[in-house]
Amino acid sequence: MPKPRTDLATNTLDFEMNPLVKATGFREYDARWWFGIQGNAKAPELNFLGVQALGLGLGTLLHEYGASRVVVGHDFRFYSLSIKQALTIGLMQAGCEVLDIGLALSPVAYYAQFALDAPAVAMVTASHNENGWTGVKMGAQKPLTFGPDEMGKLRDIVLSGSFVERPGGSLTRIEGMRERYIADAVGDFKLSRQIKVVVACGNGAAGAYAPDALRRMGADVVEMDCDLDWTFPKYNPNPEDEEMLHAMAETVRATGAELALGFDGDGDRCGVVDDSGEEIFADKIGLLLARDMSALHPNATFVVDVKSTGAYEIDPVLKANGAKVDYWKTGHSYIKRRTNELNALAGFEKSGHFFLRAPYGRGYDDALVAARVILAMLDRAGGAKLSEMKQKLPLTWTSLTMSAHCGDEVKYGVIDRVVADYVALAASGGKILGRSIRDVNTVNGARVTLEDGSFVLVRASSNKPELVVVVESTVSDADMRALFHEEAKPRLSAFSEVGHYNQTV
Repeated sequence: MPKPRTDLATNTLDFEMNPLVKATGFREYDARWWFGIQGNAKAPELNFLGVQALGLGLGTLLHEYGASRVVVGHDFRFYSLSIKQALTIGLMQAGCEVLDIGLALSPVAYYAQFALDAPAVAMVTASHNENGWTGVKMGAQKPLTFGPDEMGKLRDIVLSGSFVERPGGSLTRIEGMRERYIADAVGDFKLSRQIKVVVACGNGAAGAYAPDALRRMGADVVEMDCDLDWTFPKYNPNPEDEEMLHAMAETVRATGAELALGFDGDGDRCGVVDDSGEEIFADKIGLLLARDMSALHPNATFVVDVKSTGAYEIDPVLKANGAKVDYWKTGHSYIKRRTNELNALAGFEKSGHFFLRAPYGRGYDDALVAARVILAMLDRAGGAKLSEMKQKLPLTWTSLTMSAHCGDEVKYGVIDRVVADYVALAASGGKILGRSIRDVNTVNGARVTLEDGSFVLVRASSNKPELVVVVESTVSDADMRALFHEEAKPRLSAFSEVGHYNQTV
């Protein structure tokens, strides 16, 4: 395998004969590259030989970890099967025993590690990224996935061409994993009353899993965009985006459903719309679940990401149940690892990743397991609706997650400067919209908490060329919007590297 290059032009002999791998595809905890799609002039960052080189590099690293038995699966994009096959060739070149579970969700691949006694996983998915992107979520110690150290080692092996080919590579096709996974995700849970649920899959791979699973739980399922269609004709399957959430809300109102559950492209995130047709961001759903779980498991620990609501810190129910809350770095790998390190009962991310540990799950992010515990919470609520339960939470106004374009090569430098500005502002006694700064959490960008508990968060996206902004107010909806338009947005606008936002309040 030649050393990968970064300067290959498409539709050339060199592109056909050499691996292309851009360094920027090695993210903090998984890999994402622009592979390219017909009709889009953006130059690819990876080709098929580059994917094979990635597999060979990954296999080289897995042998170092003593984890050469690896589960592979792929999401539902028209090129994902081909990407997986190229990755598999590289893994086999490295002498790995490859167990191919076929079309899958990321949690299906994680489950298969347990079911097949395989220490490693390589799931081909670009999650909620647009068509044209591809990537791999990897791990070598179930239920964890790679973090920055492992990704750095993989990057160095691949880009330097430090591959180690070994004999003995093999490929086994595993049949029936879909059925085994659904049976495990549902378990012995059965609703005591039938709940009408809109199941929204955005035409992604979750459509092959979620409707069947929820019906087995006893739900009255209203399917919404559950037919698999790799053109994603309406929108990307991303339950954190307004477009999908609004469509879910319309279907709830039209059908009289008690809630809608939306699943992303690889089925590891779950979004929720309540019976009134209002979206409840996953951090607030996490707070409701933490209330429910902490009543059953007093003194439990919960991990939440820095994008999440500050209501966890002031919630009277959590305090009464002796619950402890730890705010940690955003990212499925970070929260998954932290949840296991602290022996926490669960971890929650605002983006919709739910990490449920025993007795609820195995510690990895699984949207169907999250759906099960949400339905179980409703089942125990004595007929109370989600909208009623939400009203009992501490009152906060939280923005959706907003992302401003910022190149992968420069985004961390910009964030370093933003963090330094906020730290200096706090140290000098500066104020934001007339309020003193209580704390600047710099574990992942800057989460700037004000004296009244409102906060501004600015961080670098771990998997896209973007800066992420979330604001929350304990005062009003108007104040939440002001925190963005009068504080966060003007501060970022001072940097020429920061471009347009994907959505704003």
